[in-house]
Amino acid sequence: MTRPQHPLELLAPAKDAEFGIAAIKHGADAVYIGGPAFGARYGAGNDVAEIQRLCDFAHRYRAGVFVALNTILHDAELEAAHRLIWDVYEAGADALIVQDMGLLELDLPPIQLHASTQTDIRHPAKARFLQDVGFSQLVLARELSIAEIAAVAGQTDLALEYFVHGALCVAYSGHCYISHAHTGRSANRGECSQACRLPCTLADDKGRTISENRHLLSLKDNNQGDNLAALIAAGVSSFKIEGRLKDLAYVKNITAHYRRLLDDIIAGHPHYVRASSGQSTLTFTPRPDKTFNRGYTDYFAGGRQDDIGAFDSPAFVGEPVGEVTALGDGWLEIASAETFHNGDGLCFHDAGGAVVGMRINRVAGQRLYPARMPAELTTGATLFRNRDQAFERALEKESAERRIRVWPRLGETSEHFVLTLSDEDGVTARAELPKSGHEQARNPEAAMSKLKENLGKFGNTMFAAAAVDVDLTQPWLLPLAAINALRREAAEKLTAARLASHPRPPRRLPASNPAAYPQQELSYLGNVLNAKARAFYEKHGVKLIEDAYEAGQEKGMVSLMITRHCLRHSFNLCPKEIKHLKPDPMTLLHGGEKLILKFDCKACEMHVIGRMKKGVTLNLYTP
Repeated sequence: MTRPQHPLELLAPAKDAEFGIAAIKHGADAVYIGGPAFGARYGAGNDVAEIQRLCDFAHRYRAGVFVALNTILHDAELEAAHRLIWDVYEAGADALIVQDMGLLELDLPPIQLHASTQTDIRHPAKARFLQDVGFSQLVLARELSIAEIAAVAGQTDLALEYFVHGALCVAYSGHCYISHAHTGRSANRGECSQACRLPCTLADDKGRTISENRHLLSLKDNNQGDNLAALIAAGVSSFKIEGRLKDLAYVKNITAHYRRLLDDIIAGHPHYVRASSGQSTLTFTPRPDKTFNRGYTDYFAGGRQDDIGAFDSPAFVGEPVGEVTALGDGWLEIASAETFHNGDGLCFHDAGGAVVGMRINRVAGQRLYPARMPAELTTGATLFRNRDQAFERALEKESAERRIRVWPRLGETSEHFVLTLSDEDGVTARAELPKSGHEQARNPEAAMSKLKENLGKFGNTMFAAAAVDVDLTQPWLLPLAAINALRREAAEKLTAARLASHPRPPRRLPASNPAAYPQQELSYLGNVLNAKARAFYEKHGVKLIEDAYEAGQEKGMVSLMITRHCLRHSFNLCPKEIKHLKPDPMTLLHGGEKLILKFDCKACEMHVIGRMKKGVTLNLYTP
């Protein structure tokens, strides 16, 4: 019995249309992009025309474009959001990524809905509910282990999406309010101030300092490269790269890296297939360590582990490249097997553990001349490279092309030569050339060889010829210009046919009877900010619904972060591991604010508790 084919989707970030096009060229099966407003990355918005331009490119390769509209909305914003949804649908978007359930109460176009990671999908019951109300794809919580993913997959038949690379939010996504409490910039409204990257001081319940002036809420970056096969087996089919605010080199490098990893898995398992068409060819070798990261962790994929924090610095330190062996007037020498270039960025840790950087102006073998010689640098210091100038320069150029395989066939009728192009997705197009005026070739063998060669030259188009078939009644002599024009016309028609036949699945219909939400009460953690969202949850059986934190009703001390990252565990103070210890509260001094840490050992979670800072007001979008 033949197993059904199972598509695997590589999903890359698109800061704008150019970034999205680059991601697709480097192997992405789909990209996610923000629209003009209401996306969870405020600095990564795009107008509808840019989204349409990206769709027109992506759909040539059967690649998807998902528009992030994943903030919570005020009542006054719902109509603007409604218009925007219709606009991006008409522009060609394949799916919407949403958090606010109030949107499901609107008259939506027949576009697929993806549940944002901010909907906090950690449990099978929540996943099943989202399936029943009409979602087609679920973005799972980053904190889930592979075993927990398998449990979710067992209760739903939707596509499951999981972050495999990039920055990690320390809190459960959607359950982080510290930015709003301290600055008025709500993470749930797309304006996170990244408070988790600030230095802070940790003290126990007796006031004794445990750690001082370190980045205790800052995590290393996610890297699931070694876990892809296990994630697939657990039920993940969409592999998401974080980074709508990252630079273009990051998007190219990381997308190409995961394309290779997934292609290796697909090559060994015929029932897995790529979720889009075409093959990418690179001019560089992907190297994840070369682009921004805070060190890597696979987080909770295999269960709780040590050393997931980037406590020393939230900056990009880079890869170790050698040790300083000598210092002179404006120069240093390094013992290293690496080759250095003018413009490289190097850094080191000073005596206090801080990261100190320098740019190299000139390289003379192992002697390097920085633009400014750091006073803190000493012999014996380990140097790290956080900018490889040669690698960056390679990625500044066109570094990939993506081609669709086509099978050209030249035949003839009584009056025309007919070129038919059939591509790897079964789409066909044809162009005709009148036979009149053409003669039989005097050297049939040479003419046929040249004809096949020219029919297979697709130049700068998106196509690459596989086998060329020529089926003629006699060896005709066809001019090169005529063959080129015939091939161009057929390729243009095939491109148009691919766009016209792009499969855009409709929105999944909700269950005929409203599904029961897994809880009958929702606290501020439910993120209900508008009447439509309230009506949605009431329809699905929720009896008590509090307003979202952003409504300003929570005046006292509340959980501003709920996180699986636990500082008791990080500092070997876990009551589960040291039996005589109790999960007493701790104190975190953070950005001038005093926060209380409470520990829910049964759930294995840490709550960061504080209150709204005086004078903070909610920032609103002005779409």
